[in-house]
Amino acid sequence: MHTREEKLEAFGRLIDVLDRLRKECPWDKKQTNESLRANTIEETFELADALIKDDKENIREELGDVIMHVCFYALIGQEKGDFDIADVCNAEADKLIFRHPHIYGQVQAETEEQVLQNWEQIKLKEKKGKKKVLAGVPAALPALIKAYRIQDKARNVGFDWEKKEDVWAKVREELGELETELNKEDKVRSEQELGDFLFSVINAARLYHLNPDNALEMTNRKFIRRFNYVEEQTLDRGKQLADMTLAEMDELWNEAKRGERLPHA
Repeated sequence: MHTREEKLEAFGRLIDVLDRLRKECPWDKKQTNESLRANTIEETFELADALIKDDKENIREELGDVIMHVCFYALIGQEKGDFDIADVCNAEADKLIFRHPHIYGQVQAETEEQVLQNWEQIKLKEKKGKKKVLAGVPAALPALIKAYRIQDKARNVGFDWEKKEDVWAKVREELGELETELNKEDKVRSEQELGDFLFSVINAARLYHLNPDNALEMTNRKFIRRFNYVEEQTLDRGKQLADMTLAEMDELWNEAKRGERLPHA
């Protein structure tokens, strides 16, 4: 691993490269906050993909792309006279120090739960109580992640189940209401109840310290892996999936399951 001095030197080198590209590269010269935004979102999702795969080489590469975007936005801010990368780093360091009084102050927090509870209270104090608890949840977040963050923020100010086991009654209640509306064939109400049911399942995941987004993505990958096996085996037999019966596809699906190791089951 590199020394602190080497890390600072590497960060400075990246800034120098960006400075030169901004002055000399026709593409980099034209970039704005608006034009970079879509690329930043893409790079962030690529990093998230590498993280869930635990692809260390790809994580390193994608982290570099994300850091580059951060530095690029700071460079644009510098050109406008608004802020530079030093302002960004100092503001973040100040915020972290303020939000960790159990490290930099006299507050006691021995557990992760205590740290998280303090976190939201401190953030509200920063805004002098003028900012609502859920105002910090970005509107553009994917719905599943947004639901988790909403519930987590509400939990940090005491709005939560007293016992995590109690959530299952809510899950069953919402499932029953969904089934009722589905049986009535009321599409609008069914969609509303489906949302309530999903929200309750995400709540259960949070209470049991499970990440529902990661869980769903792993299931997506598992389904793709098994479905690809079914399709490959079907083609090897000189058939198309449309020619297979459901029973034949189920047999291949179960064959794919048996061929997997337990961590992927």
